[in-house]
Amino acid sequence: MIPSLQAGGMERVISELAGHLCKKPELEVHMVLYGIKPELFYKVPDNLIIHKPLSIFNNRLRFFYTIGRLVYLRNTISKIFPDTLLSFGELWNSFVLLALWNLPYPVYISDRCSPARKFKSFFTLLRKVLYPKAKGVIAQTEKAKEIYETQFRNDNICVIGNPIRQIKGSIPIQKDKIILTVGRLIQSKHHDKLIEVFSKITAPGWRLVIVGDDALKQKNFVRLNKLVHNLKMDGKIILTGKQSDIDNFYLRSQIFAFTSSSEGFPNVLGEAMSARLPVIAFDCIAGPAEMIRDNENGYLIPLFNWNMFKDKLELLIKNKSVRENLGKNAERSIERYSLSNICEKYYKFITEDK
Repeated sequence: MIPSLQAGGMERVISELAGHLCKKPELEVHMVLYGIKPELFYKVPDNLIIHKPLSIFNNRLRFFYTIGRLVYLRNTISKIFPDTLLSFGELWNSFVLLALWNLPYPVYISDRCSPARKFKSFFTLLRKVLYPKAKGVIAQTEKAKEIYETQFRNDNICVIGNPIRQIKGSIPIQKDKIILTVGRLIQSKHHDKLIEVFSKITAPGWRLVIVGDDALKQKNFVRLNKLVHNLKMDGKIILTGKQSDIDNFYLRSQIFAFTSSSEGFPNVLGEAMSARLPVIAFDCIAGPAEMIRDNENGYLIPLFNWNMFKDKLELLIKNKSVRENLGKNAERSIERYSLSNICEKYYKFITEDK
């Protein structure tokens, strides 16, 4: 159960889970979309049974249509009569638990945001009341589990990371002198500070490439380009906007720099590691510390220690052997997040009593 299968991190993960489960001949797998725009962006298997509401959500009558979605979700699940249920979305799990209140189906839920995220008082109250009703809670990191145990009275919390795509080129690609970062152009990613850090480094021939587009109505693309121009870094720092072929950027780059201060589980960091890139990331809540062993497969920097971030970036730029050693270790270490491993952990957890 998920509001929509539009482009996004949690949507990608649940589509991959569905794809894996649909390969099991003994299973009948359903996906119920119930949000305002129940779109399908990701490709799903032909044998996945999709359910979508027939009515178009009228935002001017939001209250009544929200009630309608609750009824739709409850009726649809009752007709399916499932053995187990999985719901994604920190703002949607409460909606699902409310819709399915007192129905005899085990509901497993997973938040997909930073566990340190602050919610409005209404949502905080809903989570405290409803999350204990879930059969189980899936945390993306150990830190998330630690925080959830203080927030919810639920004794069945399991840590399962995200499946990480393996970035492999079919043919060898020439590496360029590129420092790459990938992510939405939102304030918590701190692209502006990364731009300023790179502008202070003497690195002939090197470029900083930022892959990502505007999000959350923040309109940072224009602002960041203006900053690049003001720093006289045109041509040395490139904002690509949204890209469909991100793998090519991973494979052409030599360093991955990640300056986010708030994560649930950063897929792009894992993807960069699978592409054998040395990574630098802040030790934010949560995610990077689950993947990076400092000085072994990357650099984990204390949050907002920009001087140390700059020093490690300079070290990687100047030292090819360090880049290659960290990159090789990164590629090996991220294998535990393979699609098959992670999907099987989900399957085992949500069917543990079946």
